[in-house]
Amino acid sequence: MPLSPLHIETPLLRTAADYSESGLPLWLKLDALQPSGSFKLRGVGLLCQHEVAKGAREIFCASGGNAGIAAAVAGRALGVPVTIFVPETTSTEVRTRISATGAKVLVHGSVFDEANAHAVALAAERKAAYVHPYDHPLLWEGHATLIDEVVKAGAEFDCVVTSVGGGGLLAGIVEGLTRNGLHEVPVIAVETEGAASLHAAVLANERVTLPAITSIANSLGARQVAQHVFDLLDKHPIESVTVTDAQAVKACLKFADAQRILVEPACGAALAVADVHADLLSRFKAALIEVCGGIGVSLAALEAWRARFL
Repeated sequence: MPLSPLHIETPLLRTAADYSESGLPLWLKLDALQPSGSFKLRGVGLLCQHEVAKGAREIFCASGGNAGIAAAVAGRALGVPVTIFVPETTSTEVRTRISATGAKVLVHGSVFDEANAHAVALAAERKAAYVHPYDHPLLWEGHATLIDEVVKAGAEFDCVVTSVGGGGLLAGIVEGLTRNGLHEVPVIAVETEGAASLHAAVLANERVTLPAITSIANSLGARQVAQHVFDLLDKHPIESVTVTDAQAVKACLKFADAQRILVEPACGAALAVADVHADLLSRFKAALIEVCGGIGVSLAALEAWRARFL
């Protein structure tokens, strides 16, 4: 008997045509409203359930924030202790939000790669289940449910716009499109300048490791995309674009005013496409934007970003 999912079915809204420079009504999939604050609970919840069903008695996860709190929420629901490893770049506010779910938060390393290597090593030592934030087939299977929900709702769309970090969400969206017979629906993959590891890989025609993450959208801060995600470039129509931090912040503020929902710049990157790359969207009739959410945002943070960039 399949396990009941830990994520919820999120609302799907339609904007007015004048919401963006694209001049098109946009479908918005509001995964910012997940119990963990982002889409991550879809895949992370499924992977945690799978590990606990196999006998795991504790869960370790390395994360910049969003996968970590998703694992913490999942662990709380499943009744197992969770330890989240974050790099020094993860803000105190985000660490506090993760801790508030009951998870233990450990800071290790200056970048995600270092926190992740430490989590993997300790998980093996303690025989704990290790949950990767973006590179696992069960994560992609879980994230694919967002497309299942849109299809079930009867919404017709001819492209999907999504932010990309390590690529787990992109992989899930492609899986969701494929399993719903939407093989030809293209995905517009968006990154902020300074965190654009997929865009660099597209230009180089090979996976590239960025020397550093310089964008404020540190939820997109994977210095290299997963191999599976790079391989998808040859299997599904994917178009890689970038926006600036300022454009992402502007989109966050605009979205907050319109929908009264706060999202991170990592999510604002996808929302920015309808204005920054309006010519690209003009090729389509009904774009679907995955509003992926994120816990690294507050009114104070939005105001600070406004002052800095706008």
